[in-house]
Amino acid sequence: MKDLTPRKEDLDPIEIASRDEIAATQFERMKWSLKHAYDNVPFYRKSFDDAGVHPDDLHSLSDLAKFPFTVKQDLRDNYPFGLFAVPRDQIARVHASSGTTGQPTVVGYTKNDLKMWSTVVARCMRASGLRRGDVLHNAYGYGLFTGGLGVHGGAEELGLTVVPVSGGMTQRQVRLIEDFRADGITVTPSYALSILDEYAKQGRDPRKSPLKVGIFGAEPWTNNMRREIEEAFDMHAVDIYGLSEVIGPGVANECVETKDGLHIWEDHFYPEIINPDTGEVVEDGELGELVFTSLTKEGFPIIRYRTRDLTRLLPGTARSMRRMEKITGRSDDMIILRGVNVFPTQIEEQLMDVPALSPHFQIELTRPARMDEMHVHVEMAEGLPQDGAEAAARALSAKIKSNVGISAKVHVAPTGKVARSEGKAVRVVDKRPKE
Repeated sequence: MKDLTPRKEDLDPIEIASRDEIAATQFERMKWSLKHAYDNVPFYRKSFDDAGVHPDDLHSLSDLAKFPFTVKQDLRDNYPFGLFAVPRDQIARVHASSGTTGQPTVVGYTKNDLKMWSTVVARCMRASGLRRGDVLHNAYGYGLFTGGLGVHGGAEELGLTVVPVSGGMTQRQVRLIEDFRADGITVTPSYALSILDEYAKQGRDPRKSPLKVGIFGAEPWTNNMRREIEEAFDMHAVDIYGLSEVIGPGVANECVETKDGLHIWEDHFYPEIINPDTGEVVEDGELGELVFTSLTKEGFPIIRYRTRDLTRLLPGTARSMRRMEKITGRSDDMIILRGVNVFPTQIEEQLMDVPALSPHFQIELTRPARMDEMHVHVEMAEGLPQDGAEAAARALSAKIKSNVGISAKVHVAPTGKVARSEGKAVRVVDKRPKE
């Protein structure tokens, strides 16, 4: 793979500033953000007052722990525009979740917010190894989902040529990657595997594709999957992180030269890690739930938002700003099976160690009698005969038992039979009776 390390002189100065300078910037911006939220959002005024705190109580960054959390239900309760901090006519764009699990969550952006969003996404693109003039194949969904338009704005800010292909129509994805000679692709990792399958169907060698880097996000993925994708395409694979409540894609990104965790753009988003059970802040390096406070957002400030994503904070390496480890799972999508806590990424890690199996999988949870059961639906790797399915199932089942500590029934289907995703992968289907 080509060395795509960006030049130091191309970075924003704050990316490689001293920790003291970063902390000073954070403190001044945090004072503004807390006051902005308190003065202009009735929800935050009441929330702060009920907790007995005021923006003037912030005397150091550690004082943020005195302030109350914001959770997704707060966004739903204030649907649609109750958390906006500026008059509605100053909102330049609105995004929203699908609302498939409840009331949609709505976020708004002023023109300055959109400019800031483009700035941090441009940093992500540059950190990933892309340069002005490169072609970006953007396969994130466009529309109310923040992925497509969020990446698009930052890519244009960096000076990339953007192909706004969005998701779906996988045959066309491959054709446009090849015909337009894309240097980079932004896509969910699960859909990247579908694109890889399409290369095989078309008889194309993905290692000869023009792609130099893939920027993957919107769902957890493992380093084993990284190696699989990098080997298949002969390209770099880096992680991008974001969520609409905080801004969208662009909160953090891996640097292509290190790939050792995602550097958080801490001049705009202040991270904390808390114990998800107690809410107490834990030290850097300890695993817990990621919490964000926006430092510069005008239209939709967010204070101590509980993301439910599990990770840990680490010192900076390629940049001065702290890193977060790849997301290991979410505190609210954890599977509890017969007393054992399991995340889908743990199953994926075992699957990637069975060469006879494709990386596509889905977990089904059932309770046919008194005990919960886990069924793992997988498929044979491309080109391998189905008569090896039984041995492959035994191998994966043994790995899950040995390394995860649970018994799982593995079902191996022919190639192409496990449900594919054109967006976020549906990794877990819970068919257990609701109590």
